Amino acid sequence: MTLKTLLPGTTGATGQQLTLGVMGGGQLGRMFVHAAQAMGYFTAVLDPDPASPAGRVAHWHIQTGYEDEQGLAQLMQRCDAITTEFENVPAPALITLGAHRPVAPGAHAVAVAQDRIQEKAHFVASLPTSGIGPAPYAAIESEALLAAVPADLLPGILKTARLGYDGKGQIRVKDRAELAAAWDQLKRVPCVLEKMLPLKAECSVIVARGADGQAVSFPVQRNTHVDGILAVTEVFEGALPAALCEKARAATIAIAHQLNYVGVLCVEYFVIDDGSADGALVVNEMAPRPHNSGHYTQNACDVSQFEQQVRAMAGLPLREVRQHSPAIMLNILGDLWFPQGADKPARSPAWDRVLALPGTHLHLYGKLDARPGRKMGHLNITGATVAEVKATATQAAAMLGLPALS
Repeated sequence: MTLKTLLPGTTGATGQQLTLGVMGGGQLGRMFVHAAQAMGYFTAVLDPDPASPAGRVAHWHIQTGYEDEQGLAQLMQRCDAITTEFENVPAPALITLGAHRPVAPGAHAVAVAQDRIQEKAHFVASLPTSGIGPAPYAAIESEALLAAVPADLLPGILKTARLGYDGKGQIRVKDRAELAAAWDQLKRVPCVLEKMLPLKAECSVIVARGADGQAVSFPVQRNTHVDGILAVTEVFEGALPAALCEKARAATIAIAHQLNYVGVLCVEYFVIDDGSADGALVVNEMAPRPHNSGHYTQNACDVSQFEQQVRAMAGLPLREVRQHSPAIMLNILGDLWFPQGADKPARSPAWDRVLALPGTHLHLYGKLDARPGRKMGHLNITGATVAEVKATATQAAAMLGLPALS
């Protein structure tokens, strides 16, 4: 359905205050809801969890499954436009919604991001002359394809084609015997084998693209993962080579254009050691939504990734991004509530000490139960200089018991 301009504070097609909806009630949905409400929109969330972070702060929480016909009908009745907050929203549900209300991003873009085989083919089609592409890979969907895997893809990482995130659904393999055993372990679902490459760094780029084709990019984010989960994001001049950053931004915009994407899109890259000073970019995967690595935008930029999400789905002009402060983001997992071990009672971290540090901005997600490995919040750190931000981040990490920053 065609996206039209939805002015905040007006009456929508539903005859009520103009309302924006989101499929998914996690922390990304919660921060989207906050941004939409700050701009004057009513909000509705569809999520089956009665205590979902976004559902608890939205005007309406539709507590059903993502494919429930009555729930989808209620969301359409409430909303003038609809977005998603996680990539595994069933694409058929988005098709149903898109027949009656503008949906951004659309079902096709989400479906591509849900399947690593389709996703890699899209990267190849989007970046034919850029010199950037995915790591050498092979799709494995049958015994014949398993047997035909080229020897030079090993050692590699076997990943499920669908439903993998935060390092889940991935197994490292050294040889054909380990590859066959790993495919059995993953229940022989469709998979992708990616060649392991010498890694220098990881980074990501977030772009917002409107229905009119306008696309704007946030600065390139340098990311550090621990056990497959994002731990630290650093965004400041010198975090990565400038020429590499420009290539990554141009590639991400090309990927969004090729999809005819509407909304906020994050694309993750590996920086590979190819013998050059800067290294080479390899595109890893994309997320059709705001991203954990973009949370620093809430405090370091004059427009956040969530406000851009609202603007894109409402047909409003997208803002050119100005980062006004160097920034480091520390991801906060539930482990911090259990400093003496998961078998001991939970206790809240010393936020008073952390917030006494200059330039600290705490964002907790309203989750009722802390559990090891669960994303509970993030800490943004800003300052006048890179040295100042690094010093504060080091202090904060030490206070919280996080690994030392490299």
